[in-house]
Amino acid sequence: MHRYRIAWMPGDGVGNELLPLGIKILNTLKFKADYIHCDIGWEKWKNEGNPLPDKTISELKKADCGFLGAITSKPKEEALKALKPEFKDKNLEYRSPILQLRQKFNLHTNFRPCTSFVGNKNNHKEDIDLAIFRENSEGMYSGVEFYPIPSSVFDAIENQNKNMRKFRIEKSDDIALSARIITKTACKSIIQKAFEFALLNNRSSVTLVDKPNVLREIGSLFRQVALDISKNFPTIKFQEVNIDAMCMWLIKNPNDFQVIVAENLFGDILSDLSAQLVGGLGFAGSANLGDNFAIFEPCHGSAPKYYGMNKVNPIATFLSIKLMLDWLGEKFLSDVLFNSIQMVIKEEKIGTYDMGLKNSNIELTDEICKKIKIRLN
Repeated sequence: MHRYRIAWMPGDGVGNELLPLGIKILNTLKFKADYIHCDIGWEKWKNEGNPLPDKTISELKKADCGFLGAITSKPKEEALKALKPEFKDKNLEYRSPILQLRQKFNLHTNFRPCTSFVGNKNNHKEDIDLAIFRENSEGMYSGVEFYPIPSSVFDAIENQNKNMRKFRIEKSDDIALSARIITKTACKSIIQKAFEFALLNNRSSVTLVDKPNVLREIGSLFRQVALDISKNFPTIKFQEVNIDAMCMWLIKNPNDFQVIVAENLFGDILSDLSAQLVGGLGFAGSANLGDNFAIFEPCHGSAPKYYGMNKVNPIATFLSIKLMLDWLGEKFLSDVLFNSIQMVIKEEKIGTYDMGLKNSNIELTDEICKKIKIRLN
């Protein structure tokens, strides 16, 4: 087996607790890799004024892929207050390091599988097997924002769109603007990947989720690209659902959907909603995929109040490891890991508090490792 180089980013809070458990799983799988520790997150922001150090970017460029534990992110005002005094007057601006990574490495696709495991008491319904494809770096996450709005920006928009005029009565420092930007290139990329996944994994439908009846320009572009691409996949049913209706239908009939594709903000909302359908964020792994690079991460936050208690569910981390193994071409090890997780959950004997059981995440990890050893032998 090739020896891999993994940029290993524990980040904040429970990320520092869960990633060592991830290495234990990988070692049990006899996966050969060097794990290069990389700093990232809230503590780096507070103490150095930069949540994504240049050294971390440099190490990522030398790695086969990256793995992220968890990140603490807070609103603009709280971020500024948290800085050490020597950084407060340097006009620094906090930007999510996850978003920075996605944009710096062109990780255009966020892939979120949502699977209901037999034996999970928190399943909303059984037999849920969703795959969500979320555009990962554009839309409302493009980073084009103004507060207050410069007069030149206001005037330029007003000259092109009369709807801006109604805001003229407001003071400039009473108006904030965040631009929802998406390119045709990004639309094509995410929609093509959703259809290709459906074809390769015997999924019969792809559902585009947006709000084109209100958000007309981006909605129209996204929709037209999807309609064009769908013609190349005649065996796959293509359907469109508005974001508000989709939130309802996912709760009512989640089994009606197989592959969902959405722009960044709507995909973010739907992927967390879907995670709850299968037990919560403790079961939500994800992959940030580019053309030649990828970063994997569990979808939960840093949960600082639980750090050090060994109670946070590690399965989201392990499912993200499964996605990493898939991407690296280690399909056998990926299957061994997934089947071992399935078996432990099905037995309903060992599990964390969110699974209705009383074990630590260390005990849950050890039980999964036992199943892995049995399968490897």
